[in-house]
Amino acid sequence: MFNKFLRENKISAVLLTVIRLYLGYAWFTAGLHKLTGGFDAAGFLKGATANPVKGPDGSVVYGWYVEFLKGFALPNVEIFNFIVPWGELLIGLGLLLGCLTTAAMFFGLVMNFSFFLAGTVSHNPTDILLGFIILAAGCNAGKIGLDRWVVPFFRKLSKKEIGNRGKPKVTA
Repeated sequence: MFNKFLRENKISAVLLTVIRLYLGYAWFTAGLHKLTGGFDAAGFLKGATANPVKGPDGSVVYGWYVEFLKGFALPNVEIFNFIVPWGELLIGLGLLLGCLTTAAMFFGLVMNFSFFLAGTVSHNPTDILLGFIILAAGCNAGKIGLDRWVVPFFRKLSKKEIGNRGKPKVTA
């Protein structure tokens, strides 16, 4: 019942737009500040590996993630110096414009969880909660936005592609 409200209700579309704009602004400005402020992920990654999340008994909770950071992220920090600010900016832009909203929110949640697993609490729990509401709402979250036109276009394109599969191509 609640899911139907999120996915189909016009009042829900308005509430989702407010949440989407709030999250979009936060993501966009975070990415913009990183792009214009000389962002370097190395310090954050070194801090996350030196001080990992620990449980009450002092053991590392997300050891697999710390190993990922040590073995992949730190040696390839230049990739992350590019992906993080541009990812944040594009997630924010998608949410602000309501364009490919569910895709933008999915990648926003991936980034939120990445920060969370690295031990950064900050506003991540709130962003994750609001992000899951946007994700659960599906297309209704971007109905008051560009998704009103973009999603039907992609659906039509997808149906056209599926309909053409298996048919031999005729060339003159």
